[in-house]
Amino acid sequence: MNDKSEIAYKSIGEVAKILNLVNQKTGKLNTHTLRFWEKHFKQIKPKIFAGKRRYYDTNTIEILKKIKFLLKEQGMTISGVKKCLYNKNNFDLDVLKNSSINKKNDYLKSKLSKISNLIKEIKKLS
Repeated sequence: MNDKSEIAYKSIGEVAKILNLVNQKTGKLNTHTLRFWEKHFKQIKPKIFAGKRRYYDTNTIEILKKIKFLLKEQGMTISGVKKCLYNKNNFDLDVLKNSSINKKNDYLKSKLSKISNLIKEIKKLS
């Protein structure tokens, strides 16, 4: 049996909290970011009930997590994220994050190896 909180719609403020969309200076939630993304990504379809309030289901929240990761952590452009969502609609965010971490680790290992080799060369000169 599903917990009601898992299947219930979330308000725009709750989703901004889930995604940690917080203004660093004021500490307020950046709900405008979600409304901006809604205009640019057709996959984001909040339910709009009485009072014109937006409510998001779990599927939409997962898409928003992917969008945030690709934009904020991977530095992709909006058009790049659109292509990624269009071409790989079901890509796994955990796999993507691990892949990104592995690339960063490989890069750091390469740099450390070069530094180590330079240190060895310097020691030979002494």
